[in-house]
Amino acid sequence: MFRYNGARPILWLTALTALVVAGLPARADGPRPGEKLGRRGDEIVVCGQLIHTTAPVVLWIDPGGYDAYRVDRRFVPREQAGWEESQKAGLKSPVRFGLRKHNVAPSLLESVHEKGWTLPQLQEVVDQFVLHFDARGTSRSCFQVLHDQRGLSVQFMLDLDGTIYQTMDLKEAAWHATKANSRSVGIEIANIGAYPVGRPNPLSKWYAKGPDGHTRVTPPGGLAQARLHNPQASLRPSKDEPVVGVVQGGKLEQYDLTPEQYDSLIKLTATLSQVFPKIKLQAPRDTSGQVVNHTLPPEEYNRYQGVLGHFHVQDNKTDPGPALQWDKVINGAKALVDGSPEPK
Repeated sequence: MFRYNGARPILWLTALTALVVAGLPARADGPRPGEKLGRRGDEIVVCGQLIHTTAPVVLWIDPGGYDAYRVDRRFVPREQAGWEESQKAGLKSPVRFGLRKHNVAPSLLESVHEKGWTLPQLQEVVDQFVLHFDARGTSRSCFQVLHDQRGLSVQFMLDLDGTIYQTMDLKEAAWHATKANSRSVGIEIANIGAYPVGRPNPLSKWYAKGPDGHTRVTPPGGLAQARLHNPQASLRPSKDEPVVGVVQGGKLEQYDLTPEQYDSLIKLTATLSQVFPKIKLQAPRDTSGQVVNHTLPPEEYNRYQGVLGHFHVQDNKTDPGPALQWDKVINGAKALVDGSPEPK
């Protein structure tokens, strides 16, 4: 059982517990037919179970959510959205996810195929949390490209305002990071990306300093198209200037995540480490203690369990880029799990 102290994640184990948490009267005879189950709006779904994150979450079953289970395309006219038209547009499969098979015995695969995953079974398989930048700048645009154009998927998207969108149950293997798919949970962080220093890039179209001297991010075309869930968000990168760093041997520049994104990412990371004990609160580091900024060698990758970037998995990727504050994420998640104040 996961304990709750006001900051830590909690697993809703029974409908009765949910009613108490929601402030509804608890009765010895249990809920009545047709009675609504209260939700806080911070829950993710794992093997059909609701688990608190303490961060804002929109599920694929919620209004405004992004549903990776849908066969039709989301961002085309309704008469063009069906599978027949989608196939003509270049999609190769109506299904954009698969069955987790990492270190799974054939007998268990047969059982899962027939009956589905139990949480204890899934906990033996999932041991990585892969961080991406989406290079699209907003979760809405990210889902459009993944689902409608590329036939891919990811379990979570993290928008500029800190809203987490879950697109499928974590029992599914999303298609987001090749060899990591079967053992990992992935998140696409809304960020236009990292680019070689001195070369043309789109950063100036997204970021500009305001009258107060602080940098603000504004999606081209305006905020209305982004459909942000929280209109009160700061929409400011955590640092006013772009961060320059080396990834995969090249010098890149990138603007940092927003404070709201860090807050939600820390809470989700803590939650996943509690749900999946094999996801350790660590990042790949070299002998000096610095986060590795290139793809892990095969043997090291195969035994790695924890939080990592897409560039740790594939040598043709640079996300989540040089701006991500790894220590802020990892130490912040540890503080939540330990129940101590989050480090600044």
